[in-house]
Amino acid sequence: MKDTWFFIDSGHCTPAFNMALDEALLNWHSAGKIPPVLRFYGWEPAGISIGFFQKVDGQIDMEGAKNFGIELVRRQTGGKAVLHDCELTYSVIVSEEHPDMPKTVKEAYLVLSRGLFEGYKELGIKAEFAMPKSELAKKGSAVCFEEPSWYELVIDGKKAAGSAQTRKSGVILQHGSIPLEIDDIKLFDLFLYPNEEVKQRARKAFGNRAVAINDVLPHPISFDEAKAAFKKGFEQGLEIELIPFELPPSLLEEVLHLEHKYKSKEWNYSRGRKEVRQS
Repeated sequence: MKDTWFFIDSGHCTPAFNMALDEALLNWHSAGKIPPVLRFYGWEPAGISIGFFQKVDGQIDMEGAKNFGIELVRRQTGGKAVLHDCELTYSVIVSEEHPDMPKTVKEAYLVLSRGLFEGYKELGIKAEFAMPKSELAKKGSAVCFEEPSWYELVIDGKKAAGSAQTRKSGVILQHGSIPLEIDDIKLFDLFLYPNEEVKQRARKAFGNRAVAINDVLPHPISFDEAKAAFKKGFEQGLEIELIPFELPPSLLEEVLHLEHKYKSKEWNYSRGRKEVRQS
């Protein structure tokens, strides 16, 4: 008998609301109020999410973000900055004690990435699991999609989906970006570089390292078509049954309360500096 998970299609929400809802769902699952959850969402306006430990100063061009109308938010999860624009974003909330969840982060990535793998397969795209040869790839850049991490999905050697994971209150939260399109001009205008030459060199190299769904399909697909494919992919890859779940008023109230944190300068701009000072 297949395990039953809740499925939430929350549509396009603000960056702060998106991160607040992920945290509220983690809290509810930890308290035993809901089973594991798969959630799909988009971003309106577009956002740039930075990793829990990542610094803003010296890395993110806030003036460039403002010019594009892009809002910054800090994630609960680690990793590097991600531009969330024309993409399908997913989040998974599941107990660390779930019988199908490995104890290590790396192996849990593999299990959850099977849903992504099957989603790409549903679209007729041949994706593979990344197995980086060197950890050195993780250093030196603030941009998430420059290099794949263990068991992220790649297409023809190019990173196709980026994910990040944290564990809190006995619960795994993994969320990730599945780009339908990538605007590398906009993306690199969001990061600070020593000079324009270095920036253009990095942007040119990026084209050989990242790929979006509509770059490889003969005909572009929509956000809704991507949702349908990856919903089926997660059901097949994780061998689960997804049951639609509407947010009850009490959960939505908690989300709106948490949203204030994700809009605050204290959370978004200061935390990275504090963590660095403590290390």
